[in-house]
Amino acid sequence: MNVDMSMPEPSRPPINLLSLTETQMVTLVRGFGWPGYRTGQILRWLYQRRARTIAQMTDLSQTDREKLSEVATIQRTRNCTVLQSSDGTRKLLLTLDDGLRIETVLIPDEDRLTLCVSTQVGCMLDCGFCLTGTMGLKRNLKAHEIVDQVLTAQDQLTGDERLTNLVFMGMGEPLANSEALAAAIRCLTNKAWGLGWSPRRITVSTAGLATRLKDVAALGVNLAISLNGTTEEQRQQLMPAASQIASLKTLMAACRRYPLPPMRRLTFEYVLLAGVNDSDDDARRLVKLLTGIRCKVNLIPFNEFPGNAFRRPADDRVFTFQAILTRAGIDAFIRKSRGRDVLGACGQLGNVPAGQASVALTQIESRC
Repeated sequence: MNVDMSMPEPSRPPINLLSLTETQMVTLVRGFGWPGYRTGQILRWLYQRRARTIAQMTDLSQTDREKLSEVATIQRTRNCTVLQSSDGTRKLLLTLDDGLRIETVLIPDEDRLTLCVSTQVGCMLDCGFCLTGTMGLKRNLKAHEIVDQVLTAQDQLTGDERLTNLVFMGMGEPLANSEALAAAIRCLTNKAWGLGWSPRRITVSTAGLATRLKDVAALGVNLAISLNGTTEEQRQQLMPAASQIASLKTLMAACRRYPLPPMRRLTFEYVLLAGVNDSDDDARRLVKLLTGIRCKVNLIPFNEFPGNAFRRPADDRVFTFQAILTRAGIDAFIRKSRGRDVLGACGQLGNVPAGQASVALTQIESRC
């Protein structure tokens, strides 16, 4: 990204400090003739103290704050609507500067509090079991729009609440926006001025962009692959765009080549759809696909949403599928569905108007 750090003309919009990389911030600071340590001061105010105005940066002199305010601003998300689920999940609806809306979800689970982060407005893929895919792709999120979801979620925390995990499993395909994703993760994991996250507590999920898996390895975070089918035909039916990008055979070969660090595992996500991919034969084929890969499997009973024909399997079918995997020596976990009553569960993020979410779920919840 090229940013002109010179004094803006009257018609030129101010620089959004959150949009600058560390290198660009250094250039801005040098342009003012300030000492180099000023870069770290400004960055810490942005990320560690979540400043919303330059006036809050009290370790800068009043004169320096005024100078900075002449050319720059802090554009944080100001329009945040929170939908509270009966199970404690909170879905945050965030309106971006251009009026588009994204969603991010706070998911409590015993001693964990996970934030599910979006990387695109809508999605480039068309997975049949995902509401986001029905939106199409509006645009990629910028790095600071990704990070701002974390900052805004932190603003919503109360009492002793603390985020413990980040999962890039919200709206969009993260690896289709890999440059912004990488820049955001660098801000999140930077310990000197960023949020200081351990990469081990961050997971990036992909629908199967096989050639870009190595990009995740370079970031040091965990990788999850959304599989959902055990044959080429199944994946083509359920995930047509992803299957066109990489066949099941190509994807599994890339997973076997993935440079897993010691003590780490790949995660495979498998959405269970009643009568479609939840049979005993499907489970046995999944075992064969994963043989020899250090991994675990998250089984996700389909989270229904209005207008979709797929259905959630019965609990006994889910348990039987899990048992086949565990008997074969594969760690398989059934993902709890959280936030379904506000369309905040896996696969339910999308463009259903906020006021219609609870109404739309009334009939679905009676079946689940």
